Amino acid sequence: MNSSQKRFFDSFREVVKAVSSTLDLNQVMDLLVKNVTEAMELKACAVRLLNPKSRTLDLLASCGLSQDYIRKGPVDADRSIASAAEGNIVVVRDAGKDPRAQYQQEAVAEGISTIVSVPLSVKGRTIGVLRIYTHQPRDFSQEELDFAQALAEIGAIAIENARMYERIKKDYESVMSDLYTFVGYRRSI
Repeated sequence: MNSSQKRFFDSFREVVKAVSSTLDLNQVMDLLVKNVTEAMELKACAVRLLNPKSRTLDLLASCGLSQDYIRKGPVDADRSIASAAEGNIVVVRDAGKDPRAQYQQEAVAEGISTIVSVPLSVKGRTIGVLRIYTHQPRDFSQEELDFAQALAEIGAIAIENARMYERIKKDYESVMSDLYTFVGYRRSI
């Protein structure tokens, strides 16, 4: 196993361990973006979730991006992940010149050259993207793209698990509230 494979394996293992040990979505996503950034030797990494109402990609976690870049404006999902929504990895090699990059000037000011969008998919539907950013133009190997895709899949599972937990928790609280109301009503009769 060469050094990059070991970095990838160790990062993957750490993220899987976090996903299996906590439902704290912020903690898991922060760990995921940090590990991807370090293992792939990137400028930055971010996870953005699809907001179906506004058709934007809302930031969930990031590592290596300035606050100015994060607050640059809404990220249009249809423009940003049209191909990623179909399950494809999208590589924008020169974010300052490629029309697929929504914020070209901001990318240049941030020192971003290449942007890769890896779909976060659950049960065949795209719920967001894992974005990776480089300082210099970069051609990624298939091994690197496979690593990013594997962590995006694990991230999507973590997101879905956290959402399911929140739904179950709300349902439980609602049932318990109804039960207490019913019991209180019965006692008053």
